[in-house]
Amino acid sequence: MTGERQVERVVVLALDGVYPFELGIPSRIFGAADGRYEVLTCTVDGQPVRTSADFTIGVDHGPEILDTADTVVVASVTPSHIPTELPAEVAAALARIRPDARIVSICTAAFVLAAAGLLDGRKATTHWHVVDLFRRRFPNVDLDPDVLFVHDGRVLTSAGAASGVDVCLHIVRTDHGSELANFVARCCVVPPFRDGGQAQYIEQPVPESGAASTAATRAWALEHLDEPLTLTGLAGHARMSLRTFARRFNDEVGLSPGRWIVQQRVARARHLLESSDLSVDQIATHVGFATGASLRQHLHAAIGVSPQAYRRTFQAAAR
Repeated sequence: MTGERQVERVVVLALDGVYPFELGIPSRIFGAADGRYEVLTCTVDGQPVRTSADFTIGVDHGPEILDTADTVVVASVTPSHIPTELPAEVAAALARIRPDARIVSICTAAFVLAAAGLLDGRKATTHWHVVDLFRRRFPNVDLDPDVLFVHDGRVLTSAGAASGVDVCLHIVRTDHGSELANFVARCCVVPPFRDGGQAQYIEQPVPESGAASTAATRAWALEHLDEPLTLTGLAGHARMSLRTFARRFNDEVGLSPGRWIVQQRVARARHLLESSDLSVDQIATHVGFATGASLRQHLHAAIGVSPQAYRRTFQAAAR
């Protein structure tokens, strides 16, 4: 007998100074996930909040709705609204979140979670522009400024603006697999997975005139993941010296070529584990890992589970 499909409740907390774009991301992404999520928005007192733009947003819910949330998303606020100390009403609202609920911050909302003590001893990220301020205020948080998002247990933090899309798609992918996440991405006309980290968006010196990009070589590499991909071969494809290619690749992507290739191979392997009956050794060959043992090692390093455990999770979800 097939059970009724469970719908997860996502509650978005809007604070004064909220960015309207980031506030709308959870509703847009989770709302496209084939009815798997219900998205509600609240404020700390049920009253309207001023946004970063020239308008105010009214909501239908107060903080009591946080009691019922499976996932709570705290939307980002302007730097001028980043709290030095957590306001009492915000602390009270966050205290209503169930211990087993998933908590997500978008951009500067990481300051809110950190001020509440929710990031102590955890790895996290935030917008690159406020990294120094964050580190001064919260030395007990293991901040990684080079990534688009961090998933540490039940807490997820993301970098600036559009990385809220990345982390919400990651949640859909984690909960229901890459097929649904890819469907959501197509509906929202966004990439299902952005490679690299936020280092690629940090202001860099203007490149020399006529400087070539590594984009074409990255696209080529994605079509040849099952083949040996060396730095020498990639640089040759891009018609650059090894040093120039490695530097430009890191500037554009925020990762070394080697780390990026492993990341893409793991992503391809996850999709095949979810969508095919290929053995682990066959998948390793398809994605360019030398052996099934190598695939197991890299998958465990990336997401903490074995290929068999990962496949069982998503096959059970599909059933």
